[in-house]
Amino acid sequence: MRENRGVPVSDAQTSLDAAIAARLKRTPDGLVAAIVQEHGTGEVLMLAWMDAEALHRTLTTGRATYWSRSRQEYWVKGATSGHHQRVRKVALDCDGDALLVTVEQTGAACHTGTHTCFSHELPLEAGQ
Repeated sequence: MRENRGVPVSDAQTSLDAAIAARLKRTPDGLVAAIVQEHGTGEVLMLAWMDAEALHRTLTTGRATYWSRSRQEYWVKGATSGHHQRVRKVALDCDGDALLVTVEQTGAACHTGTHTCFSHELPLEAGQ
């Protein structure tokens, strides 16, 4: 069960299609990883978290909506930053434990101001 500024949101209270909700395999706190990919380039932009309500809002509004684990509330990407994500497609992986959200990104995807959250490559030592 999630809370939205003190208002509990459970699967029974969300309007997410029951068949979709049943396929979601969530973390103990009810979340599913949402991998966000840019529509035009295929570049991975970020990782965020969704519960059934965030997924429902994303699917019905076309605006990427996530659950903030630090603030314990829903957030629409770009609502305060202006760096919006227009959702083009959402896919559930074969195990039901991750979502692939394909978006048209306006501005930076990362809260640090970079286009992608994955800009720090680590050195590979094996197999070089």
